Amino acid sequence: MLYILMGQSCTGKSTAARSLQKLTGAEVFTGRDYLRMGSNENAAWQNFIDRLASAAGSEDASTSIIYVLTERDDLSGLSMLDDAIRVKFTASIDTIRSRFAQRMNGHLPTPVEKMLDRQFEAWKDVEADLYVDTTEERSSDEIARTILDFASRASK
Repeated sequence: MLYILMGQSCTGKSTAARSLQKLTGAEVFTGRDYLRMGSNENAAWQNFIDRLASAAGSEDASTSIIYVLTERDDLSGLSMLDDAIRVKFTASIDTIRSRFAQRMNGHLPTPVEKMLDRQFEAWKDVEADLYVDTTEERSSDEIARTILDFASRASK
């Protein structure tokens, strides 16, 4: 199984990925982790895509992968993975700003705030199989179980 957890920063993707990993034993990749899979970026990407495609087409839990994406541009290279479970994480812009400010010791500089606003707009029209809004606090274990339940229904 291939789980693609996507959305902008501070929406809970990485936390949910850790909980989902505990439940499935899946390997987790974030951002550009795939670069370690080849001697150059093109070779690494091709090796990674091959692994993702293998995971997407398999029901064997030992080959499952969770890929966490924050950059919308990275989605274009995944369009051929039809059997992936795409989960879009979102939250209100105020919630995202507040969470990011916590990461920055309580202060959110104007350029960072503008970057978050641009990310928020960029992710608005991205479609997914399952949508998770984390504006209201939910446990990462609950979110992981929701993803697993959805995946089990989708694979039937």
